[in-house]
Amino acid sequence: MPIEVAPPKYVVIVNAVQQRIQDGTYPPGSMLPSETELVREFGASRPVVVRALDLLRQDGWIDSRQGKGRFVLGRPAGAGQRQRERRYGVLEDDERFGSTLLAAGEVPAPPRAAVALGLEPGTVVVARRRVIAVESLGPVELGTAYLRPDLAAGTGVGGANVLPEGLLRHVASRKRVRFDHVSERISARLPDAEEAQLLQVDEGDPVLTVLLSVCDRTGKPLLAVDLLLPARRHDLEDVYPLD
Repeated sequence: MPIEVAPPKYVVIVNAVQQRIQDGTYPPGSMLPSETELVREFGASRPVVVRALDLLRQDGWIDSRQGKGRFVLGRPAGAGQRQRERRYGVLEDDERFGSTLLAAGEVPAPPRAAVALGLEPGTVVVARRRVIAVESLGPVELGTAYLRPDLAAGTGVGGANVLPEGLLRHVASRKRVRFDHVSERISARLPDAEEAQLLQVDEGDPVLTVLLSVCDRTGKPLLAVDLLLPARRHDLEDVYPLD
């Protein structure tokens, strides 16, 4: 059984508030709970709550009005696209530099990928697994992208040749699809022996996990990515989609 490592408390607060804004619990124009209420709900210190709220403000989810409180603006336009461009090399980076292709081809969808794609576990999908390294830091991202076979057909994603452009751009240009937004599930755990070797960490070092569903404008998931990131090599503000 994997050992779950709780993410930082400010990340929990940001993710919770973003989810409540998106599901309508906090509709645009409404006032957020006070700092005191959030401190009580999440069992966090006031500085942690303030940091989370400031990150939400910076990203355009909320607005702060002196003497009145904090108000919901809604989900920022293009937020998912900005997060992809800023965060995830497996989706966006040219494969010719700083990237090693580990495997590509058809596989049965593992449970996490199946959930992200809205498929039954074991359904045949096309997978592409890569590790990305940064000079002086070493490996910073281990990720596997999973595509429905009809989307992967004719793209070369299931082949051994490197892609001379980011995965999303490569697929979009060849299949004439438009990726609109990303949903994310973030947690942490300990790596298995193979993952630890690929990321050059100890098996006792926690890694961040990010499960992405890349969707079209109707909300249909077209592509899933399961990412592992060595926590000690990332400033959390650069890993989580917060700022």
